[in-house]
Amino acid sequence: MLPILAAMANPGNTPAPTEARPSAARSAGRPRDARLDTAILSATRELLAEVGYPGLTLEGVAARAGTTKPAIRRRWASRQLLVITALGEIMGTAPTPDTGCTHCDLILGIETIGQAFGGAFGRRTLPALIADLAGDPELDRVFADTIFHPRRATTRAALLRGIERGDLRADADLDLLLDLLAATTYHRVLFGHMPIDDRLAHDVVMTVLDGAATPRWREHYRQRHDG
Repeated sequence: MLPILAAMANPGNTPAPTEARPSAARSAGRPRDARLDTAILSATRELLAEVGYPGLTLEGVAARAGTTKPAIRRRWASRQLLVITALGEIMGTAPTPDTGCTHCDLILGIETIGQAFGGAFGRRTLPALIADLAGDPELDRVFADTIFHPRRATTRAALLRGIERGDLRADADLDLLLDLLAATTYHRVLFGHMPIDDRLAHDVVMTVLDGAATPRWREHYRQRHDG
């Protein structure tokens, strides 16, 4: 199993990857133009959707963004780091919501993965990028810190809220639950054997909770939804 898929537990407060930012020496000159950063990342996302990760080049991004390859290189040292930053923005950093409803929170949180990587975009991007990560431990770390750890941490918080409410067993294996909740979406993105449809997040969460929920939650859910 790749490190990125095996080492997503206990993320803590991971620092933003320094590789995706210019060095202090570079920062000492002219201030970076935030508008150009936005244009580059927007062009990267557009091209990923059109040609996928294997077909994306810095020259193509520069042409789409109206800038130059050296300008991109000053911001991101490699094509991989640029793509990771763009994917991090697609995935988003907003926490899994706290609606007061454990299964609702988890469904909304897991849906963000399908929204980010579902369809042709994910198939054209994620498998090939992960292949690059397999031979580059440092790039693998940046990918984990930028994309997987933040989402995993916020879903862990939702599980802990569920335990506090009495919806989930206090002895529940949170790391296993986190893997189970996200694994189906990633599996379908990587292998493309089944679609990521609108019911997937709901069905996964309800299946997982069927094993982790307390009798109290089961009865509460039955009363509200079986009537």
